[in-house]
Amino acid sequence: MVKERTIRPLTGLGMLAVFIAAAGGAAWLFAQAVRTESVGIMVAAAITFVTALICMAGIFVVNPNEAKVLTLFGKYVGSIKEPGIWFANPFAVKAKISSRVRNFETTKLKVNDNHSNPIEIGAVVVWQVVDTAEALFEVDDYENFVRVQSEAALRQLASNYPYDAHEADQESLSGSPAAVSKTLQGHVHDRLAKAGVEVIEARISHLAYAPEIAQAMLQRQQASAIIAARQKIVEGAVGMVENALDLLSKRGIVVLDDERKASMVSNLLVVLCSERSTQPVVNAGTLYS
Repeated sequence: MVKERTIRPLTGLGMLAVFIAAAGGAAWLFAQAVRTESVGIMVAAAITFVTALICMAGIFVVNPNEAKVLTLFGKYVGSIKEPGIWFANPFAVKAKISSRVRNFETTKLKVNDNHSNPIEIGAVVVWQVVDTAEALFEVDDYENFVRVQSEAALRQLASNYPYDAHEADQESLSGSPAAVSKTLQGHVHDRLAKAGVEVIEARISHLAYAPEIAQAMLQRQQASAIIAARQKIVEGAVGMVENALDLLSKRGIVVLDDERKASMVSNLLVVLCSERSTQPVVNAGTLYS
């Protein structure tokens, strides 16, 4: 693999002054040679002038958060990351690569989750080029490489997690956003490391069931929520009934046999767990009739 090598070329302003002076001097010398009809001086002046113009092509500017990768006749020379005006071999190819932080949002992908349910998922990947040589020479188009590999990593992630957690302490796409984002960032980073790209952040931006099963899954979620709520209600009601029986027994308000206790528990559970207001029935007789 071609690794980045940072270089510091000659200062461009100083070299520009030298080339301008050389070109101006050559032009003046050529004019003098024309007057004296000195062919040798004319040729030398013309060569000097053309050489100065060619060398001026080696002056270039590096902007902030930008790098220039230099190659000379197919050989990697080095990368220049320091902003300023510089001079390098005029025959060297100077490829510009941005080192700014960029983000990419994948399209909404339709994939199957860990339970083979079709879902729609999308992600945002924040990335930055950290090795200009790898980005330029190891892959054909590093921007397209980021896009394709990010979507491939997102597909892999979706197949490793269920949409919803149906067991305690189970990670899911919808219920564990922090863990899922960290895993996604690791998957994308591993795929893009060979392209000289660092993944700063990766997180899910869109998550939904596929339209063909969305209604069924919504009913399933509603049923799960109802069951969980009912379970909490029953647990609370049982605790309240148990507390009521303990208080009656400790204070000696009334002594109930097992049959009366069962009847009282049944009545209290109906009152506490019912969705509607209960209508009391007043017993005008004895406790047993």
